[in-house]
Amino acid sequence: MPSDVHPQIQAIIDMMAERNIPMVQDLTTDAARQQSEAMAAARRENYPPPEVMEVENTSTGAGYGHVPVRIYRTSNAVNAPVIVFYHGGGHVLGSLDSYDTTARHMAISCGCTLVSVDYRMAPEFPYPAAVDDCFDATRWVADNAETLRVDPDRIAIAGDSAGGNLAAVVALLARDAGAPKIGAQILVYPVIDYRGGTPSYDRYGKGYGVLETESVVWFMERYLPDAARRDEWRACPANAPSLADLPPAFVLTAECDVLHDEGVTYAGLLTKAGVEMEYEEFPGMVHGFFGWLGLVDDAERAHASVARFLTRIWS
Repeated sequence: MPSDVHPQIQAIIDMMAERNIPMVQDLTTDAARQQSEAMAAARRENYPPPEVMEVENTSTGAGYGHVPVRIYRTSNAVNAPVIVFYHGGGHVLGSLDSYDTTARHMAISCGCTLVSVDYRMAPEFPYPAAVDDCFDATRWVADNAETLRVDPDRIAIAGDSAGGNLAAVVALLARDAGAPKIGAQILVYPVIDYRGGTPSYDRYGKGYGVLETESVVWFMERYLPDAARRDEWRACPANAPSLADLPPAFVLTAECDVLHDEGVTYAGLLTKAGVEMEYEEFPGMVHGFFGWLGLVDDAERAHASVARFLTRIWS
């Protein structure tokens, strides 16, 4: 078993082995979704999510793709800062329910309203459906800020893994379109290039929890079935013609994660392009830890780091 992971992570890896929990690449799409939702439900049962003031399920409506969203409000403020959140799951797995605890905790720790986006997923809706939905949902939040009781000048976008990929791409789309105004981007171990090939794939590609090299290939084949489009910057944001003039970024990585190196590289590219950027790596952590609240202490520390960054940006 891995010797460089945190003891709390090792306990999770051992549990997965003891229960013979299959890796995603060994499952059908439907079975992988069922397993993902069941594991998230078990975590919610063992570690009940925190209460927030108000939760509303709605959709973006006409003109914005009718994208389902879940809104978490933590106060009665009429101009609360807002996070538009895109969940992870390789653009194939994940839901409003499986990310409910993460969304609630982010809203509370950041003292904001959070809008969680239920974008369309592959393989039923391959790239760029998720990109279109996330951009439409973000435009909807900005355009309806008064009705949603949020501040259009304090909009952050955030996501983990595939959601981090979507956040990076939405930041680029908003810059190029001149709207909506994005004040910050939070990229939690983002997928930058599904084709991998970095040293962290060699080191952490097998035996480090929920995401392996073969897992990434499984996701890529569903989200990006057309190999000719895997180079497009809306799929691989590092390939954008320019990363200049993007909103301040916070990039968070897990040390023992196949995606570690591409997160580090993208953070460097943002800095080189003159983007205000903060980077934090969590030693001994693996992919997915940001959502393991109640199981891994560093999950709460990571949320606190995001909150510190946004507090500074929003002040």
